[in-house]
Amino acid sequence: MQQFLLYSPEVAAARAAGKAIVALESTIISHGMPYPQNVQMAREVEQIIRDAGAVPATIAIMDGKICIGLNEQQLELLGTSPDAMKVSRRDLPFVLAQRKLGATTVAATMICAELAGISVFVTGGIGGVHRGAETSFDISADLQELAHTSVAVVCAGVKSILDIGLTLEYLETYGVPVVSVGQRGFPAFFTRESGFNADFQLDTPAEQAAFIHTKWQLGLKGGVVVSNPVPAAEAMPKAEIDAITEQALQEADTQGITGKQVTPFLLSRIKQLTDGRSLATNIALVKNNARCGAALALAMHAHQN
Repeated sequence: MQQFLLYSPEVAAARAAGKAIVALESTIISHGMPYPQNVQMAREVEQIIRDAGAVPATIAIMDGKICIGLNEQQLELLGTSPDAMKVSRRDLPFVLAQRKLGATTVAATMICAELAGISVFVTGGIGGVHRGAETSFDISADLQELAHTSVAVVCAGVKSILDIGLTLEYLETYGVPVVSVGQRGFPAFFTRESGFNADFQLDTPAEQAAFIHTKWQLGLKGGVVVSNPVPAAEAMPKAEIDAITEQALQEADTQGITGKQVTPFLLSRIKQLTDGRSLATNIALVKNNARCGAALALAMHAHQN
């Protein structure tokens, strides 16, 4: 499997020196935000992780390789190319074999991070059970990945465009622990509260690291969701975002938008309907997750040594 991995010089040096590394996904760059904010956000998030004492590893598929760590030109390519494919577990072999440009989702980034020996991954929000899934069976592959790939995923919960209650039920069924940071409630991406609680509240990186290590030492494979709410100053009012989400969902349904096109459409439409405020919240929560994830990676590293 190592034949598919290509480490950037920065990540290769970090591996050789035994430094803490934080994985980052690339779908947020190619499909989650408009240019140039997407590339600027990616650079700033990487720098936040460096400033905290860890090393960022943004993951993407390029020229038949899983790139673990990207340079400036590669980030720019992902942020501007219309050809970047959204790559989940199902798509990895195709994109690699066909040597296409691929941006990794939460699921694919977890797979690649585990192959590279990286145990902490920072993202915006995870996928989940879509509304109406009882008839559409539209459930993100992220949830199955969390069930059997041993990577801790730091996120701001799941977006309110999803069925949050069913998402948490699904994770419970597959034994995926959901940890919250700083509050009991499970966040809903743009807002700090979803109306549901996480399984466990663990506020410090040391507590989180001890929990995760214990899980894996018991032989309990699979990921851990570390849900870190968006800072209060940048959060959006719940009633407003819920109403806008309902409108965007109805528009997606009317226009026949399905599958992996749903989330990019909804994020773009919500940005329009909030006059760009949702994008500012999105960027703020990813940066906040980077701080949380870097601290966790350092604590995990200390726990291992």
